[in-house]
Amino acid sequence: MAKVIQCRTLDGQQVEFVDEMIASGAMKEVYFSPDKSYVVAFYKNKQDAQALERLQMIIGKYREGIFNQAGGDYWKNLFCWPTALLEYEGKLGLIAPTYPAHFFFEFGSKNHDMLEIKGKEKEGKWFAAASLRQRFVDQRELGDWLSYLKIGVLIARAVRRMHMAGLAHSDLSYKNVLVDPSGGFACVIDVDGLVVPGRYPPDVVGTPDFIAPEVVSTSHLAKGDPQRNLPRRETDQHALAVLIYMYLLYRHPLRGGKVHDMHDEQRDEALSMGEQALFVEHPVDASNRILLADAKPAELPWADSSKLPYTLTGPYLTPLFTQAFVDGLHQPNLRPSANDWETALLKTIDLVLPCRCEQKWFVFDNSTQPACPFCGSAYHGQLPVLNLYSSRQEGQFRPDNHRLLVWEGQSLYPWHANYLLAPNEKLADEHKSRVAYFIFYRNVWWIFNVGLPGLMDVVTKQIIAIGGKLELKDGQQILLDKAEGGRLVVVQMVGGAR
Repeated sequence: MAKVIQCRTLDGQQVEFVDEMIASGAMKEVYFSPDKSYVVAFYKNKQDAQALERLQMIIGKYREGIFNQAGGDYWKNLFCWPTALLEYEGKLGLIAPTYPAHFFFEFGSKNHDMLEIKGKEKEGKWFAAASLRQRFVDQRELGDWLSYLKIGVLIARAVRRMHMAGLAHSDLSYKNVLVDPSGGFACVIDVDGLVVPGRYPPDVVGTPDFIAPEVVSTSHLAKGDPQRNLPRRETDQHALAVLIYMYLLYRHPLRGGKVHDMHDEQRDEALSMGEQALFVEHPVDASNRILLADAKPAELPWADSSKLPYTLTGPYLTPLFTQAFVDGLHQPNLRPSANDWETALLKTIDLVLPCRCEQKWFVFDNSTQPACPFCGSAYHGQLPVLNLYSSRQEGQFRPDNHRLLVWEGQSLYPWHANYLLAPNEKLADEHKSRVAYFIFYRNVWWIFNVGLPGLMDVVTKQIIAIGGKLELKDGQQILLDKAEGGRLVVVQMVGGAR
């Protein structure tokens, strides 16, 4: 039976760990506490004074700045943040909370858990590549397309919070983000390597597939060379765009068929991911399209960007992918911010329509006859689209470039009714429940008022009391909230009659 070792953290707390290694990575060896509520991770190599100072800042000032403020508890679910440092037998270690149970595979891989992943961590790579998803991951673990939009929101939100604190992750990848698609959860891990530009340089340049082109193209230079590009906020922004693209389209945005050096595989890789990186769906230059002749059966149809182009992600995400992989691929200052991605993903969630296929959801394409891009099924019948307007001056409403697609059972929330509210970490509990929902009954669409005291048909001046309902009609104007920040919606009917 493994021995339980007792020791103290550098700040005097008593801790214990079981002397039985549970994981070993490139930099650390990991051990469980006896009750498995936390882990102790020891660095394999001796850490210098600067590394120790950075770790003390991460568990001290930076941790307090994120977790010890109003709403700080929210971030405990999005980060696995170290809490203390210790030394044992000459090795420096850190204490971190154990990942929640839903971040471990509940079911084994296909073919009687051939890969023995049951009980292992849900690294994002299993869910971001079409071949791994189709060949190995149990269907019950995969979630649906909407769950990946929600995961994208959480990752973008976590990155946004780090960047607001002046930090960069430096190694954002599907290895350092755990996901649970079946529940729509995500957690950023390995934050002990956080970069503070100008103060604490990065330990690593990143994980292949997620390293920004400017970092790859200068990686041959010495670390102290002023011409060398090192991980920072803009490189996180590249990695974040790659993650979101892969979670929604199950392919890599830069790994196409273009060969840059036929005789030197390493140089070809360096050019394709670095100096000559090119978006596989570049709107003008088609030279790096994914070669379908080389695609494995398990990678289809996702490898075929002509069948499943990035534009299927809808009107809010499409321009961000263009910005990230066309405009900003080699110009870091043009890349979308984490906040841009968070906002676009939330708006996209408001535009999804349910389907009966494996993906279960798709983004409404603003056509008169919407069809699922994944299975081709057309939606039959009329659908109300609510175009949101908000007032910055009394009586004057302007479009918000935000729409809510109505489907049977769709909900309307306080942040739809009032632009001063946002569905983020600051949202109060009383604003998390729906305030209206929609039903199709006897060939008529209705909005049922659950919690909107100011709901009113603007033209008829009819006020809909809580508990009442209002028929939705094309061109109709409905005031959702009379308070400051209250929104007006204009109803647009799309599709033909049922």
